[in-house]
Amino acid sequence: MLATDQRFGLDRRIRLPGTFQLESGATLDGVEVGYETYGALDADGGNAILICHALTGNQHVAGVDPKTGRPGWWERMVGPGRPIDPARHFIVATNVLGGCSGSSGPASIDPATGAPFGMTFPVITIRDMVRAQAALLDHLGVVTLAAVVGGSMGGMQALDWAVAYPDRVRAVVAIATAARHSAQNIAYHEVGRQAIMADPNWRGGAYHAGPPPAAGLAVARMAAHITYLSEEGLTAKFGRALQDRSEVSFGFDADFQVESYLRHQGLSFVERFDANSYLYITRATDYFDLAAPHDGRLAAAFAGTKTRFAVISFTSDWLYPTAEARRIVRALNAANARVSFVELDSPHGHDAFLLDTPAMNRVVDGFLRAGE
Repeated sequence: MLATDQRFGLDRRIRLPGTFQLESGATLDGVEVGYETYGALDADGGNAILICHALTGNQHVAGVDPKTGRPGWWERMVGPGRPIDPARHFIVATNVLGGCSGSSGPASIDPATGAPFGMTFPVITIRDMVRAQAALLDHLGVVTLAAVVGGSMGGMQALDWAVAYPDRVRAVVAIATAARHSAQNIAYHEVGRQAIMADPNWRGGAYHAGPPPAAGLAVARMAAHITYLSEEGLTAKFGRALQDRSEVSFGFDADFQVESYLRHQGLSFVERFDANSYLYITRATDYFDLAAPHDGRLAAAFAGTKTRFAVISFTSDWLYPTAEARRIVRALNAANARVSFVELDSPHGHDAFLLDTPAMNRVVDGFLRAGE
């Protein structure tokens, strides 16, 4: 039995009883999971959908995010009349383990010291995130999921759900994702981590009593944000247009609109995200490799699965390109799984799954209705 829910505005969180075992062998006591729900669970419990967020997302997929006051990050997909509709579905979304929106992470208080964990928080993995979600669903009385849906790192969690809990998942929608992190993905993450750790305010991760490493985190976000876009999209939106001037300054202010845009992205990010969480979550995605426990054979990870899969990629996504999606589909075909695959045309790069993409909504809606 889990502890009673604690409500903080729209925030809900639970505390898992006892000791939570991590994939690394480390343990955590009193793990908290931040979550949000929309809709109601059917009497037969068959309409639950778990939504998994990407690297810097949270549990507030719809409505208003109480931290930022902005709309939920996936209102184009979740809401009345949307493919994932609270009138039809019981929708659950969590903040991942290691995050900074209600779930236990490096900013949480270490009961042994009374201070934030900082870098003493144990390293976590995608599987650890999934296991924490499973414990939350046990608490909510959800035995079987109609679907697990996620994009980017959320897609990794969705795929891992089908591997870790094959009897609990009827369908998976994996969007703009991969079954492992490539060397290039890891390289970009390492640039971001080094930017954070090079900031003098990082102080080995023990910065919570003073100013945070805002400059380093902003640079990390700027570098990462470039990977979420496409050259076509950046050129169409900014080209080489100057920012509030008619000629270059021959200096290092933001002469170009694209420079100003990236600086804004970096500065706004530091207001809502914890730098140490960024380190831990990027490391979790770097470690992700579904095939590794199966001698590198991805099909073996899905052996015997009864889950239906929809895999979606975008033409301009070079972070998780269509080749990675096709690798997943080939493995599912080899495992005799039921899988649908579509590559959608979009100029918006990896971020296409977060933007207004009617074709994606039609695919997801049709796939989910086919299983109802």
